Amino acid sequence: MRFLLDDEQREFARSLDAMLTASDTPSVVRAWAAGDHGPGTALWARLAGAGVFALAVPEAYEGVGQLPVELAVAFTELGRHVVPGPVVETVAAAVLLADVGGPAAEEWLPRLASGAASATLRVAGYGPYALDADAVDAVFTVTGDELRLAPGPGELSLSSDPARRLLRPEPGGELLASGARVAQAAVRAARWAAFATAAQALGTGEALLRTTVAYVGQRTQFGTAIGSFQAVKHRLADTLIGLEFARPLLYGAALALAGGAPDAGAAVAAAKVTAGEAGYAAARTALQLHGAVGYTQELDLSLWLRKARPLRDAWGTPGACRARVLADGPAASGDLAH
Repeated sequence: MRFLLDDEQREFARSLDAMLTASDTPSVVRAWAAGDHGPGTALWARLAGAGVFALAVPEAYEGVGQLPVELAVAFTELGRHVVPGPVVETVAAAVLLADVGGPAAEEWLPRLASGAASATLRVAGYGPYALDADAVDAVFTVTGDELRLAPGPGELSLSSDPARRLLRPEPGGELLASGARVAQAAVRAARWAAFATAAQALGTGEALLRTTVAYVGQRTQFGTAIGSFQAVKHRLADTLIGLEFARPLLYGAALALAGGAPDAGAAVAAAKVTAGEAGYAAARTALQLHGAVGYTQELDLSLWLRKARPLRDAWGTPGACRARVLADGPAASGDLAH
């Protein structure tokens, strides 16, 4: 099936691309990794002003409605420009709060939509850590059927991507809601998190491929650009095919989410595993074809290289996603419906 964006959606992508290009995101990422959240917070405000976070917030809470197609467009651009921070988790928290409703939704959703507040989210079954919990206004946690506002960011754990700061939230905190509705909302929030992560992974892979194509056209061996070598062409073609195969699955998952399809979980899982693996394959291709220079942290390429694998594994590992697709329904522990 072929998916085509309309003129408004394409213009949205172009405007985000222009804004992020002007924002010098590599510098923002390096500052974020060093613990300086100021540039990232400023970029966050610009993204909110462009309506990125409002795409996950219902109109009743001052959003624009939950629009997964537009969200895919936005998060692909965020991946292309290696935007740091818990952008996925803010979206997932918004979906969670909207489903739970009540005072917590009324307090936080308008602030998340406008960028007046940022949030991260930990859902039991997806690891003990919350991304960048030290850089946000709210850390939401779901354990069983309890939604809580964590009292603090907790203990820091190292990540392969220094711009992804994993923290174990402190236990306890304010109980915001409980019951079956929370557990059901957590399933849907995790599904949206996996979907947004898939879009980020696709954008990351596209940026890596574009950078690598440009590099092999300049790097020479024996007086010839290595991009003319047949083996290099084949490697780049395989990478492109992987990314292009992931794109319709991503938009198919968007339509499934938008329509509330009963197989939306499987559709998201298929998009997540395909985009995650394609992005990671693009990182391996980029590293190999850049040669030794690809290992240097000073090269901006390293910012994308280090993000590809964590995105592949976040909010549903490849194995868990495949299990969900094969089951085509509520699956075993660890999948996207857990």
